[in-house]
Amino acid sequence: MNILVAFFLLNLAKVNLGESTSSQPNYVLIMADDLGIGDLGCYGNTTLRTPHIDSLAEDGITLTQHIAASALCTPSRAAVLTGRYPIRSGMTSYQRIGVYIFAAGSGGLPTNETTFVKLLKEQGYSTGLVGKWHLGLNCESSEDHCHHPLRHGFDYFYGLPLTNLRNCKPNGGNVIGVGSRSTVRTTIQTVTLSLFTLLLLNFLQLVRVPWRALGFILLAVALLLAVVLLFFSQFRNLNCILMRNWTIIQQPFSCENLTQRMTKEATSFMERNSDRPFLLFMSFIPVHTALYASPEFLGKSKHGLYGDSVEEMDWSVGQILASLERLNLSDRTLVYFTSDQGAHVEEISDTGEVHGGWNGIYKGGKSTNWEGGIRVPGLLRWPGVLTAGRSIDEPTSNMDLFPTIVKLSEATMPTDRIIDGHDLMPLLLGEVQQSGHEFLFHYCNSYLSAVRWHPRHTPFSHSFQCCRRAMLDSKLGSGRKEESGD
Repeated sequence: MNILVAFFLLNLAKVNLGESTSSQPNYVLIMADDLGIGDLGCYGNTTLRTPHIDSLAEDGITLTQHIAASALCTPSRAAVLTGRYPIRSGMTSYQRIGVYIFAAGSGGLPTNETTFVKLLKEQGYSTGLVGKWHLGLNCESSEDHCHHPLRHGFDYFYGLPLTNLRNCKPNGGNVIGVGSRSTVRTTIQTVTLSLFTLLLLNFLQLVRVPWRALGFILLAVALLLAVVLLFFSQFRNLNCILMRNWTIIQQPFSCENLTQRMTKEATSFMERNSDRPFLLFMSFIPVHTALYASPEFLGKSKHGLYGDSVEEMDWSVGQILASLERLNLSDRTLVYFTSDQGAHVEEISDTGEVHGGWNGIYKGGKSTNWEGGIRVPGLLRWPGVLTAGRSIDEPTSNMDLFPTIVKLSEATMPTDRIIDGHDLMPLLLGEVQQSGHEFLFHYCNSYLSAVRWHPRHTPFSHSFQCCRRAMLDSKLGSGRKEESGD
């Protein structure tokens, strides 16, 4: 009898545990790379087919003033994960380019930064990143992986530790080709002129330089140029890496069916964790150059390879949404779609084809702090919780993801650092009518370049009306009715 009672209590505990676990929402966070806000049908595009992404707007909420914290990949993604301006975490630069372009580069998102992924993992979530990371890899050696995604709270990683570059695709061009060729040419010219001048001065006996020393100088310069040329020739092999967790599984990675492979990894992750709360960060490789598309989508859009890549990405979003439906998880899952920054409007292939997207009516694009560089799509869907088809015309930031997820999951907000994002749920639920952002600061790398001010609503107008009514009452008498409109 005691055994039966114990068995009953054990099963009851399991049921209760399952109920409490299932009450935690799942999160599917989808981030495109360099997608323009004008590339989507739900934001006004009529020539690109994005029905699955558009369905998020139809079934959820559209943010019309959603702002990226930076117009470059690395700092923008750091801001999303930490809820902080990237300058706070050191993910910007005053002099150098503001993104990582070499896998062997030392540096990355500091390990003492708190990501919402870490906090959710502490709450029992299974956390996975599929796609692009671009927040560093190593510190002291090629093996320490101190900035790896698994160091920042993810349980599972399948994707690129760096990013997709032109060099990563055979015949895709060279992202540093023009600059490197110019640098090499200038170096050769400078060294040649310097050696000629030195030889001339030595011949005229104005400077005495041993011939052996000249030979060593010439040999050193030749070796240096050879190393530089060898490095650039091996750029793809050294930097275009596909990893599963800690292991490199393809070097260089192949673009062939890459979006389909990423999609399979994403849906498999959800299937493996369908019985427990999970967070999936689907960080798309498209539509960053080098562009690619699977055979089923190649040549099918009206906008060349760029359009093909967008439409395949939309297909992938559809597969993820279908998997949620098949697993009966749609009503328990908050889906968020955005881009890390605006489209790279200047991107042109070596053959002259436009490989950049469209930022709608907004000027500028990626790497600029014009509106086109930082205004991005913001779509949220949570059936039964968020009102379908609603549009919110208030300034919001991709940094808002951090406090929104942390509070929804009942995790503890960090108190030892400033969090610049604001919880979106009161705005999404209609509990408040104004965004929590009175000011949004826009940085170009580490330099403050603009500030957006959104004045808070004050009770001034309401108080003015009350005072006006009181004055009218005193003049007209308490028994006389005011005319409508006063």
